Formats: sequence, C-alpha cells, structure tokens
Amino acid sequence: MILEMTRPVQGGLRQERKLEAVSNNLANTDTIGFKKDRISFDEKFKAQINKDFTQGSILTTGNPLDFALSGEGFFKIETQEGIKYTRNGNFSMDINGILVDQNGNPVMGQGGAIAIDGENVEQDLSVNQSGEIMLSGEIIDTLDIVTFKDLKKLERNGQNFLSYKGETTDELQAEQAVVQHKALEKSNIIVVEEMVRMIDYHRMFETFTKSMMTFDEIDAKAINDVGKLR
Repeated sequence: MILEMTRPVQGGLRQERKLEAVSNNLANTDTIGFKKDRISFDEKFKAQINKDFTQGSILTTGNPLDFALSGEGFFKIETQEGIKYTRNGNFSMDINGILVDQNGNPVMGQGGAIAIDGENVEQDLSVNQSGEIMLSGEIIDTLDIVTFKDLKKLERNGQNFLSYKGETTDELQAEQAVVQHKALEKSNIIVVEEMVRMIDYHRMFETFTKSMMTFDEIDAKAINDVGKLR
C-alpha cells in the first residue's frame, strides 16, 4: 500500500507547487514589467521554474521618467548586491540628478550611472527608440539595455529584480530592444488564464488528497481487522 500512497503524495506536492506559482503570478498582476512563472517537472519529479518572457502590454503614462521596453532586453540597475536586471522602467531622479529606480538604485547607462542635469526635465528630456537620452536635443547618455545567451539562468530576486547566474561574458547588448518614452510595460499576466489554471490545479490537488485519505482508510481497516476471527 506504500507505493499506492506515494503516487498521490507526489502528485499532490506537484500541484501544490503549481498553485504557489499561479498565486504569485496573480499577486503581481499590477507589478510593472513582471514576467509570469510556470512550473514543470523533470524525469525525477524535480520542480523547474520557467519564466515566460512574452511581451506585456504598453501603458502610456506621460511621465518623462517612465520607459517601456518592447521586444528583448532588460534595464541594468546598480544595487548594493551588484548589478540587477528589470523590465520595470518606472524611474525618478534623486537629489543629485541621478536617474534611479523606485528603491533609489542608480539606473545604468553606457557611461555608468545616468546623470540628468537640467531644470526643466519634463519639457527638455526626450528619449528615442534606441534608448538615447537627450536633454534639449543633446545626447547625454544611452540606456544600457542588455539580454543574455541563456535566459533560463535569470533568477528572480526581490523588488522585481532578476539576477544572472551564468558568466558575465554572456551579457549582450539588446540590439532588438525598442524603448518607448513616457510609457511602462505592464505585467504579462492574463488574469482569466491564471484563474482557470488555479481552479484546475486546485481540483487536481483535491483529487490527490482524496486518494490519500482513501488509502489511509484502507490501511487503517486492514490493520484493525488483522487477527479477527470470522
């Protein structure tokens, strides 16, 4: 009976992991630039988290310090733990005129941290589709937008960051990236699809749970009936 119990236990654990991923996706529906997760299992039933990097819809904001990416690529952010990557282009300026993310981390340009020195940024700042940042028509820097040879080596961190677990030489300039100024990329979560998956995974989880209860009852009955005289 142990083998029969093992199968629904493994199945239930797999459904539980899938439910966790779907729940996290739904919780980040409104997170700018968030990319959904999918759980798969190898031949040894080890869980693998696969990120879906499909494009999210573009939301026009009118904010001169908002940037959306279309196609490939990630913004580079300098943090205390090193360089991180994100699709969240909701930026601002600190008191020193440095372009920063919502946590105060500098946004990297091809010349280092991007410094914007101007009084009328809302009127004078413009950014073209190649990521060149212009102030009063003069190029001051270019957003450092990169991609990687193997996107599977990107791991999710807190604060909507990704870190790369491969070699630094794997980092490539995102030649196909298109920057849209005064806009943000929304998450690629489609709520209805995620809800359908959650219902399916929950039903399967309940099925495995009922199977375990049934086998447990059979075991209990067998143990209690052993030795009884007819």
